Amino acid sequence: MYKMRNKNRLKLIASDLDGTLLLNGSQELSGAAPGLIHRLTEKGIAFFAASGRQYANLQRLFSPVAHEIGYICENGCITFMDGEMISREEMEDSLAYEIIDAIEAVPGAEVLVSGIDTSIISDRDESYYDLLRFTIRNNVTRVRDIREKREPFFKISAYVKSGLTEELVKNWKRDFEDKCTVVTGGGAWLDFMPPGVHKGLALNKVLERLDIGPENVLCFGDNENDREMLALAGCPITMDNAVESVKGLGRYHTDTVEHALERILDGEGFEW
Repeated sequence: MYKMRNKNRLKLIASDLDGTLLLNGSQELSGAAPGLIHRLTEKGIAFFAASGRQYANLQRLFSPVAHEIGYICENGCITFMDGEMISREEMEDSLAYEIIDAIEAVPGAEVLVSGIDTSIISDRDESYYDLLRFTIRNNVTRVRDIREKREPFFKISAYVKSGLTEELVKNWKRDFEDKCTVVTGGGAWLDFMPPGVHKGLALNKVLERLDIGPENVLCFGDNENDREMLALAGCPITMDNAVESVKGLGRYHTDTVEHALERILDGEGFEW
């Protein structure tokens, strides 16, 4: 076991959700997770959910402790703390329309335009709506014209039911990486955000607001959209099931986030 050199060193924990705090496709927190998070916040350690998911979804997911934690949503495009939006990034309309066109040109690919309170999708595929509304449990708005602007664009996602292929990801990155941030969020999802936007950017804004240094931060992640957040943290921990390109970023590895939180709460932390 490893112990922190300074018990007051850990001030904030940020954790990815899918593939990290939520394993094997789960859409519910484990029974132990809310209690562990509550014990951390009681000790004065801030906890932030850091996900590609929408704010409303995360609030439902963390309902037992929803008022105790902060939220880095939509892969860093929107951040909430104490019920207040503290950051929001925006994408140029012309770029958003270009991305939508590129996604719709791929057979079997679906578009998701993120709004602050809802996921906006085309009304053409009932099964896609069911996935988002009843499995992932997002707020969802179906429209005839996905290009109709309702609020500033900030994140656009591609969903490929059969799974993203290496060639498809390579092509989309080739076409858009010089214009925006492009990251995979799982086997079927790829996200496009404004240039320079990622979870690490949002986390840094949180740290500035709370006057906390990166050396006081521990982060959990498993995928490419966690890369910058893990790189920022004084103690990055990657999951045993993390993608190989990200796993090596971890100072430590864990099978579950809960086991790592238990170690911290039991006084057996991680040295860095």
